[in-house]
Amino acid sequence: MSMNIPNILTWGRIGLIPVFVVLFYLPFRWANELTAFVFLLAALTDWLDGYLARKWNQTSAFGAFLDPVADKLMVAAALIMLVEFNPKLYMAIPAIIIVGREIAVSSLREWMAELGERGAVAVSTMGKIKTTVQMLALLLLLYRDPLVISKESGYEFPTFETGMVLLYVAAALTLWSMILYLKAAWPSFQREN
Repeated sequence: MSMNIPNILTWGRIGLIPVFVVLFYLPFRWANELTAFVFLLAALTDWLDGYLARKWNQTSAFGAFLDPVADKLMVAAALIMLVEFNPKLYMAIPAIIIVGREIAVSSLREWMAELGERGAVAVSTMGKIKTTVQMLALLLLLYRDPLVISKESGYEFPTFETGMVLLYVAAALTLWSMILYLKAAWPSFQREN
């Protein structure tokens, strides 16, 4: 295991998860703002560690394993807490889709790696778009309070509602990207059968 800056950033993101969870449950009015800030920090380190690993040629098998694990842990923690905070069907459905897809695609990648064909289910552009929309949705949902855009007009940006719309967009992209991964793996399924 090489401890380079990208891997340290990934470990830091994992270390932020307990902080993130504790902040979410603090009984203070500003806890949601702090929680959203920590989530944003984690999302930025996700982008930064990948960028630095490529720029400095510090990619590693361990980093390729740990980075998606860190992402999935943070996203799963956020979704579980949001469903607990708002235990409604409209919140549970996209959460189940997103977590279920992550389990399915992770299992698919592991199986494809055993066949020596992991490259067939590598992260795609669709997966990156899905992740971006998902992170933005979760950030808005965690913040949840309307943002005052103009005090004069009284206009408030509907943070939570926008986050919900984006979460459903992310869930749809999640299903679409899973279909693309399954399509890429289909020839291997047929050979195994």
